[in-house]
Amino acid sequence: MGKLSVVGGSGFLGQSFLNIYSKKNKDFEILDINEPENFKSQFKIFNVSKKEESSNLSGDIILNLAAEHRDDVKPVQKYYEVNVQGAKNLCSIANKKNIKTIIFTSTVAVYGFAEKNSDESAPINPFNHYGRSKAQAEEIYLDWFNEDPTSRRLIIIRPTAIFGKNNRGNIYNLFKQIESGLFTMIGSGKNIKSIAYVDNVSEFIDYSLNFTNGLHIFNYVDKPDMNMNELVSMTKKILKVKSTINLKIPYFLALILGYVADFFGFILRKNIPISSIRVKKFCSDTQFETSVNSTQFAASYSLEEAINKTLEFEFSKQR
Repeated sequence: MGKLSVVGGSGFLGQSFLNIYSKKNKDFEILDINEPENFKSQFKIFNVSKKEESSNLSGDIILNLAAEHRDDVKPVQKYYEVNVQGAKNLCSIANKKNIKTIIFTSTVAVYGFAEKNSDESAPINPFNHYGRSKAQAEEIYLDWFNEDPTSRRLIIIRPTAIFGKNNRGNIYNLFKQIESGLFTMIGSGKNIKSIAYVDNVSEFIDYSLNFTNGLHIFNYVDKPDMNMNELVSMTKKILKVKSTINLKIPYFLALILGYVADFFGFILRKNIPISSIRVKKFCSDTQFETSVNSTQFAASYSLEEAINKTLEFEFSKQR
């Protein structure tokens, strides 16, 4: 199969993937601006947003995991430097070095506030800079693929919100609030959230390396979906947490507080934990369907097992 160049391989998803991939004794390199925790001997400094660093990439297959993905990145141009310019640079490298396969981890954020159970055919309609920059990156990769569709292979994987050990994203923050016993629900809690466990996503990326030439686009979701009340109840049960606060803040009130926080954050030039976009994301339905099942891929961990493993790793020493 040749050598795999893992761009962004020092990150959360990259290290999970390489823990799986490295067991196959196949050749790979890590290209990142940060040194990885593991596999340091395969590491090379690489800034995906800088075209002049192309000489550092020596693989036959590109896996691009690099991204600006937080929802409070400032200045917003960073999304486009990493996600969009990075795509242009990698396609340029692929053309120069005759690389025929690119795997790109995109996001369901390209759909924006999508209809429930949206699949890969849903319209692309992002609402924030992260989603817009990822959607633009997809277009760049598609242009690259369409230049030679018979001999090239483009795999675009759009995961839902990913969680797992050592991640510090929105799902970890939710778990941490619940573990503290001070979690307060915003809205009714009936909104449904599709989520994905990092090791399952990594396994699917590894599985996708067996796909034939052509275009392959997949949402990645670990089923069954849960609503917020169900997710919180499962987390409390696993952690054996008895909440001292069981209030529910109405959505409209939380949204007003979010806009107030946006204003003060803008004035003070600081990132404030609450924002209008975070309130909207928390209370929205983000329920997606996926064509992954058509590939006969089977994830190793059920959603409950994955949540259990994550909570045990993150919080068992604190209890």
